[in-house]
Amino acid sequence: MRVVFLGPPGAGKGTQAPRLAAERSCAHVSTGDIFRAAVAEGSDLGKRAKEFMQKGQLVPDDVVNDLVDWRLRKPDCSESFVLDGYPRTLPQAEALDRNLGARGIRLDAVLSFEIGDEVLIDRASGRLICRGCGAAYNTRSAPPKQVGVCDRCSQPLYRRDDDRPEVVKERLRVYREQTQPLIAYYQERSLLRTIDADRSIQVIARELDRMFPREPRSDS
Repeated sequence: MRVVFLGPPGAGKGTQAPRLAAERSCAHVSTGDIFRAAVAEGSDLGKRAKEFMQKGQLVPDDVVNDLVDWRLRKPDCSESFVLDGYPRTLPQAEALDRNLGARGIRLDAVLSFEIGDEVLIDRASGRLICRGCGAAYNTRSAPPKQVGVCDRCSQPLYRRDDDRPEVVKERLRVYREQTQPLIAYYQERSLLRTIDADRSIQVIARELDRMFPREPRSDS
């Protein structure tokens, strides 16, 4: 299973991708994790990415592409992976195809999480993040058991500045502008599948499970 998850901020791909990957015993690959791992490793690529990150600048496509390719060459990605939030632009998608193609690998599917902007803005207004472990909650759809406290590590929860409505609107505008060409790109390659993301976590999870059924276990 080699799958890409596309979707605007707050669409739910960050919840579904790691769950699906864990239950199918495949690698969950996100750019945020890749950046942190490369920086911690002290590789040349990590140092290049760190220069931009420290300045608060976007990491250029060529560096992102090389970092993702570096991650996908790790042993745990040899058979299967779920790419979460990459590619974001058409040049990134083309680079991914080139890098995978050079190893005789191709994607199985690209899942596009579709949802209206107003729903996403409403979701963002209820989002809470743990200061300790980074776990995400939502006062509407996935509240913590105790108000203002993380279920996992008991640290306080907070609202991020970039969850303000005006910030979310701008992030969505940029996402739509960058990602629309990707939709057509993957449609032309018969890889695109759309997911109605305006549903509960459980319903979407069941749909993904039907799309990617577990392989039957062989008895010894």
